[in-house]
Amino acid sequence: MKLKTRLVIAFMTIIILPVLLTSAVFCGFAQLQIRSIEKTYGITGTTYEALLNSVQVPSRITKEAYHELERAADKDPEKLEDASYLEQFNQRLRQKGSYLLVRKDDIIVYMGEDPQKTEAVIPDLPAYEEYNADSENGVYIGGEAQVLVKQVDFVSDDKNKCSAFIVTDVTSMLPEVSQFLKDILVAVIVILVITGALLVVWIYRGIKIPLVKMQKATKNIKEGNLDFRLIPDTDDELGQLCQDFEEMRKRLKDNAEEKLAYDKESKELISNISHDLKTPITAIKGYVEGIMDGVADTPEKMEKYIRTIYNKANEMDLLINELTLYSKIDTNRIPYNFTTLSVNEYFDDCAEDLKLELEQRDVEFGYFNYVEEDIRIIGDAEQLKRVINNIVTNSLKYMDKKRARINLRVKDVGDFIQVELEDNGKGIAAKDLPNIFDRFYRTDASRNSSKGGSGIGLSIVKKIIEEHGGKIWATSREGTGTVMYFVIRKYQEVPVNE
Repeated sequence: MKLKTRLVIAFMTIIILPVLLTSAVFCGFAQLQIRSIEKTYGITGTTYEALLNSVQVPSRITKEAYHELERAADKDPEKLEDASYLEQFNQRLRQKGSYLLVRKDDIIVYMGEDPQKTEAVIPDLPAYEEYNADSENGVYIGGEAQVLVKQVDFVSDDKNKCSAFIVTDVTSMLPEVSQFLKDILVAVIVILVITGALLVVWIYRGIKIPLVKMQKATKNIKEGNLDFRLIPDTDDELGQLCQDFEEMRKRLKDNAEEKLAYDKESKELISNISHDLKTPITAIKGYVEGIMDGVADTPEKMEKYIRTIYNKANEMDLLINELTLYSKIDTNRIPYNFTTLSVNEYFDDCAEDLKLELEQRDVEFGYFNYVEEDIRIIGDAEQLKRVINNIVTNSLKYMDKKRARINLRVKDVGDFIQVELEDNGKGIAAKDLPNIFDRFYRTDASRNSSKGGSGIGLSIVKKIIEEHGGKIWATSREGTGTVMYFVIRKYQEVPVNE
């Protein structure tokens, strides 16, 4: 469940649930208080509205007393002048929160309450026969009095107009009503507290679990541990955050692994270069010492020593150039100068250079061009020459035949030009063939071999061909030889509509 949905549900719940529970509690407490009031005051038919009405309940409570007073005034008015009867009647009224006043003409002849409490009521008492029709329900007197008055008029034995009043103070509630309102207030507070607490726990649990997971994940990352998984439990915003956090962890792990691999490759490259530089340097030192010691005492020996020193220096220069190019490959800073090249002219020149170089090494060379004159490609002449030289150098490095041979073929294969470089060397094992273009991969793992090289020659070739939009692969048979293939897309002019 999404966090937004949780908050909406919480908002609706904290509004609706307390209302429903308060209504239920109100009905329950109201029933209890109504029964208590009816039992205490001897009335029936009390409703919820009457319970909360400060006039209706007192009116119903004094209804029976009013009828008794009315019967006495009708049948035996002398009772209403009897002090003992009035006192007894007043005592019963006092138990119901009311009191009795008797007026003869304009004089109060009986007062059932403290004069200080009645002094605000007496001046506002209705006149004789003023509210006869409403006397059963009572007449409300506001102002300072705030009382409900029920009036019974009668004539005394001496023919004086008299009125008996049942007075109920409506400013103070019945104890049961007061307790009912207190109970409702407490119940509402308890309902709000419990509802709020449950919603807080519900929302907190929905937030806490993913936060705890992310906290543990953050601690693991802080400690350098990336070998864990952060699996989201929900599909809400926090679940999405956990998913994003997991993606970040994967990237950090991939970057860390790439860095470790890069550091390992760099160390291996340094080791390879150091090893391969040591061999020509040792040879150069040996031949220089031979010249210094006079071992090269003839012009022929001197020329041989100097030529060897020169060749070894070229090997060192080649290794250094590979190291420089390797650093440019890693930072994608290989300098390219793409131009339109004629396939025949370019590969004819390459073949001529290769033929001269290979003849000096007693290697047979064959060149076969099957491409028409007008075919062109887009490429960097220098970098493509590096591709061919690296492949040929690699072939010669692993040549095991006394009569070495290298063939260069250029073919037209539809939208591409396919270049093939074939040798008759010892070949590559099937298990090694998929890896030969990886950095530092050598079919001969021993560093004590005499093959030399940094192990990045073919990886450089692959990088250059891919940057030309082409592809490179190889086929080989052990003991027979290897064929390297690469293709480059032809250059095609697109006609522009005038």
